[in-house]
Amino acid sequence: MNTIYWLAWLGSRSFFAAGGLQVVNREKCIGSGGAIIAANHASYLDPPLVASTYPTETAFMARSTLFKGFGAWLYPRLNAFPIDRDHADLKSVRLILRKLQSGQRVLVFPEGTRTRDGKLQEGKAGLGMLVAKSGVPVQPVRIVGSYQAWPRGGKFRYHPLKIIIGDPVRFSEDDLRGKSREAYQRIADHLMQAIADLAPEES
Repeated sequence: MNTIYWLAWLGSRSFFAAGGLQVVNREKCIGSGGAIIAANHASYLDPPLVASTYPTETAFMARSTLFKGFGAWLYPRLNAFPIDRDHADLKSVRLILRKLQSGQRVLVFPEGTRTRDGKLQEGKAGLGMLVAKSGVPVQPVRIVGSYQAWPRGGKFRYHPLKIIIGDPVRFSEDDLRGKSREAYQRIADHLMQAIADLAPEES
């Protein structure tokens, strides 16, 4: 049992619940088997928001610069693993695929980084590659309100938060057959649209 993870999970869940977090379709959360959880990204709040919504452990990526000093001890115990966002990081890609193939849920932010204006950004082709190579279902998740609560470069302030869990997206073999960047981008675009469709009024 990952004690540090579950202590953080309990603390996060209690904190967000006390703030009135609304979770829509919680019963749809994928609790077992390999799956990619694909969520929009607007705030530092997003990883604990999503992870505390799921009943089983979730792994997620964090930029490699955070894994220094105390972070090098803490982040692995929170099921985070480093990724170099500035260069092709094949080691991290292989690690994600191993986690998915071993039946874990991996949280991915398709936009790659936090939005600067609160609006959804284009998804990165790297997500499409992960989907194509792993073949696991992808669960779209829409986070509403985290940009207003703690925007990039801003300070934290109270704002109502809501998470909307979408139906898992399963791609056909034909969808996953393409190996080009364009094919991967089409998968990423499809998933970003699925995220957008969960809260059209916020797009």
